[in-house]
Amino acid sequence: IMDGVKIILAIYSITFLTGLPANILASITFIKKVRTKPSSINILLLNLTVSDLIFLLFLPFKMIEASNNMMWTIPYFLCPLSNIVYYSTIYISVLFLTAISVDRYLGVAFPIKYKMNCKCMYVIMVSIFFWILAAIQWSVVYIVQCHISGNITQNKSVCYTDFTPDQLRVLLPFRLEVCILFCISFLITAFSYISLIRILNCRPSIQRRQKQRATSLAAATLIIYIICFAPYNISHLVGFLQGRSPEWRMYTLVLSSLNASLDPIVFYFCSSTLRRAYRGRLLGALMKLPALKTCSKPDISDSESKPDGSST
Repeated sequence: IMDGVKIILAIYSITFLTGLPANILASITFIKKVRTKPSSINILLLNLTVSDLIFLLFLPFKMIEASNNMMWTIPYFLCPLSNIVYYSTIYISVLFLTAISVDRYLGVAFPIKYKMNCKCMYVIMVSIFFWILAAIQWSVVYIVQCHISGNITQNKSVCYTDFTPDQLRVLLPFRLEVCILFCISFLITAFSYISLIRILNCRPSIQRRQKQRATSLAAATLIIYIICFAPYNISHLVGFLQGRSPEWRMYTLVLSSLNASLDPIVFYFCSSTLRRAYRGRLLGALMKLPALKTCSKPDISDSESKPDGSST
């Protein structure tokens, strides 16, 4: 058990340390883009970034729990709050990743019609609907934990781990519903990206680099689904069939947290502005390394040359 807790803490730490700076940079970039040149994809990406940041801000509570051998030692009101944030942001990420895949597909399959009919206000309304839906859906976490009789978790040394039969009668069907919604989202996402790649490959006028980015975007998104979300939702199905939460469920929850550090890969392939921002930050960080400082001053002839393949 101790080794498992160490693995959980390590994954949480990696997610926090890599995801927080990447999502902060992404959020700043998308806020500027939405203000200056709003588009459907930038609005969706901004919402996904905000969801990841909210998750990452509450992740330290889970890290503290893991460092104390899964015992809840901080004020107990943070237990239901952190769990609502934890589960709802997973749900929101799935919804927005699905919306991004549909947006990419429609933009390529029906470029003129989609550009004419897709108003930013529609995308904003869809985004608001996603947030409200997630809040309503995952309010069940608070209801189960605080308002259903016979609550084992009145033992405030643990957080959202043990459930009574009354709680499971509410929780397990709800988890099955979430699993079904995930499967629908996954099928929509897979269809959108497979169709997108097929269309691009049938158009010789499309540059090879653009085709590679579309393929990379599809691969990155599907990897996130398979690694981060699939095990978690399989635990829903297994739990419903067995009538109890599987013991390995907590490890699937840890895998789902990796989503916050993997989403920036999706951002990278969706936004040329963010690609430049990431590259600039990475180059700046590398130039601060002592071994590279001596090589940081270019020759006059080099400084006058223009970089190849720079995008605008």
